[in-house]
Amino acid sequence: MREAGQGDAGSVDGAGAAERGSGRRARPTLKQVAARAGVSTSTASLAFSGDARVVPGTRERVLAAAAELGYAGPDPLARSLRRGRSRVVGVVVGDRLGYAFADPLAVVQLDALADEVGALGAGLLLIGGVEDDPSRLAVVEQAPLDAVVFATCGGDDDPALDLLLRRRVPVVGVEGPYRDGVHLVDLDNRGAARQVAQHLAGLGHAAVGVVALPWGPHRRRGWLEGARRSTRGYNDAWERLAGTEDVLRGEDAPALRTWETATNSREEGEAAARALLCDGAGALLPAPRRPTAVVAQSDLLAVGVVQAARALGLRVPQELSVTGYDGVETPWLGEDRLTTVRQPAADRGREAGRMVATLLAGGVPQPVHLPVELVVGTTSASPPR
Repeated sequence: MREAGQGDAGSVDGAGAAERGSGRRARPTLKQVAARAGVSTSTASLAFSGDARVVPGTRERVLAAAAELGYAGPDPLARSLRRGRSRVVGVVVGDRLGYAFADPLAVVQLDALADEVGALGAGLLLIGGVEDDPSRLAVVEQAPLDAVVFATCGGDDDPALDLLLRRRVPVVGVEGPYRDGVHLVDLDNRGAARQVAQHLAGLGHAAVGVVALPWGPHRRRGWLEGARRSTRGYNDAWERLAGTEDVLRGEDAPALRTWETATNSREEGEAAARALLCDGAGALLPAPRRPTAVVAQSDLLAVGVVQAARALGLRVPQELSVTGYDGVETPWLGEDRLTTVRQPAADRGREAGRMVATLLAGGVPQPVHLPVELVVGTTSASPPR
């Protein structure tokens, strides 16, 4: 066996001659390790993978040659790509990552998804940002991805989805997007919102305001009305508003006053409550001009509404009933418990992960429809007389 350093193209010195002048050392290759160990490149590769067909003496010789040359082993990404797998599952969260990790529902769901994907020997690549963000689209277009999960709904016309379908990357959606080629973990948002509205109607509420989740990709804060309202928004926000109005909006009556939030947070809920409960100068409206109940489309938004109402001197639920949606822990409310819709956050993540496993095994997963449950807490009561 020739020793490296004799000037041949297969040696470290030969391959790195051009780089030696610049003070850099060329990275050793598997081919060079094989040459030093006196075996073929394929045998060296099998030795690194622990293949039983390589006798112990040969494996030891290969590993010794690698140690002498400073070779750490095959590039795992390159190896996985050769096998047709990157071992990376993309997760689209549809907002800044900071907002996703501040949402208890999203955290539980992502944790369960990570468990399922980890069992496949893969990891998660979180993809945040607004839909038309160029850096977000560049990741979606270029990253090696085995599959992608839209974990927090997503618009049906998201350009990232178009890129993924064009690349033939398997896509799983949690509550959307609703497009051909997307395998869905879904729940009945409209039916659940009807249950909340029926609960309030049964208590006697007629003057009801709504705090909506973001309606579309161009985030804004303000009254949801006009052309924007007439356009179908994100699936979760649209379905929940439709279910509320199915019950609480009378025939030929005007739409319920609805404030659109820029993101799902307690701060946005507080801003929405002040818009619904106060005049332009920030003073509390007289009782006849205020809603007696506020339907918030998430628990975080509902907590913000409760906090703002209390700061304005209103008692919850004696003077204002507040409902949420999600069924997460709300420690900000002390002993009070939100009237809300409980949905199975962990099951959302687990089912999405199982769909990914089925797709990567070459199967076609069946759609999953998860149950939801109305939970009556201490934040709803009959309206004041």
